[in-house]
Amino acid sequence: LLIPCSSQAVLSTFSNCEIMPYSTPAETSDFEKLQLAFAEITKSFGSIESILEAFGLADLPSAQRYGIVFGCFVFVGTVTAVLTLLVLGGSFQRIAEQQKTGSVTIAHDYKARLDRPLLLERLLDARERLLKQNYPNQGKRQEPPTNLTKMLLNIPPPPKGTNADSDPTGYMRNYVVAYRKCQDKPGGGTLSGRPEARFEAFARSYAGCGDHTSLLYRRSYARMYEHLCCENHKADDEYGAMYNEDPGRIVGRFCWLEGLEAKRHLEQVYGVTSGESYYHKKGYNPSEVWGFQEDGPFQNKEAMRKSFVFQHKENQAGFCIVQAVTKHILGVIMLSKDDPENLSIQLDPPIVAPSTFDGKEVLESCFLVMDRLFANGYRRIQLSIDAKDGQISKLADRLGFTFEGCLLKDQIVKEASRDSNIYGMLN
Repeated sequence: LLIPCSSQAVLSTFSNCEIMPYSTPAETSDFEKLQLAFAEITKSFGSIESILEAFGLADLPSAQRYGIVFGCFVFVGTVTAVLTLLVLGGSFQRIAEQQKTGSVTIAHDYKARLDRPLLLERLLDARERLLKQNYPNQGKRQEPPTNLTKMLLNIPPPPKGTNADSDPTGYMRNYVVAYRKCQDKPGGGTLSGRPEARFEAFARSYAGCGDHTSLLYRRSYARMYEHLCCENHKADDEYGAMYNEDPGRIVGRFCWLEGLEAKRHLEQVYGVTSGESYYHKKGYNPSEVWGFQEDGPFQNKEAMRKSFVFQHKENQAGFCIVQAVTKHILGVIMLSKDDPENLSIQLDPPIVAPSTFDGKEVLESCFLVMDRLFANGYRRIQLSIDAKDGQISKLADRLGFTFEGCLLKDQIVKEASRDSNIYGMLN
């Protein structure tokens, strides 16, 4: 239905309407748009009470209002502090660099050592002069095994036909005692077709610990060895062959330790620590292994043979870490600063590839050495770590060492001063 109306009536109707001006700037930035939107929001509230009513806080007591306000201030302050630390700490800058380069830009710990200033020539000359003048025989080294290494390894059985009374090591006497003890109380069921396998495994490991280790250690080590050997027929054959080949091995669940010798271990130790691809593992920077050591990386095997790794002082000992499953050599663990007068010794950080450093084998190798030391009567084991070496510091915490302090200018390593963090463990 069309209702006719005059144009004058239409004009009079629109004349009574208030037309709101609306202008859109030709170029308005995003920040200006946010400002306009925020201005419209604040205009609708008008006061603080209106804001409280909008959020349902108008009826709350004053104490709760103040709590909410201070909570907001704490939240804003925390976020501001975190963002400030991220900016000043360079996190955003590293993220930008990683986006450009596509690789990790966080520096390894050993690079901090490279930035240390070298000592003055007169100080290095003074060190050499004092050593030659006052202690001419102190720096003498020999190829392992040293007497300390032989003491810590298991005792080999005496030649056949030796009586228990004529055996100076006490191996035969301890073997008989342990054999009877395991017969009375075996650690598990009997292997089918091999009724004496469990007794023999317990007895040879018990007797191999020697007369001078504690009785509790001999029992615990023998039980562990018995469990590994008698798990099945294959394990009994493998561990029996290993014992016949080298009875001095210190055996653990995940690895075992052999007395370090250049003719047996040089090639594989050099292979796993040289940084080249080895055991089907990709290569790496060898400074990750040798950065905090007194020498290295080495150009060839002969250079490693002449280094501190295979040339030991009389108060040092070295062991090769061998993985139990693959029979691969993982690296070296060493002892130094043996002080029998005070029954103390120093455990040096293991020398292994970065990919295996956090593995259970490295951790167990340290426990095997420490357990054998305490069983032989040592009261204190010390761990001296470069103050910049965070990776070894984590290992000390995992092993249960106690941080005792930091010695400034404790050592001279690669012609630069080194501060040492000292960790200790007591019996």
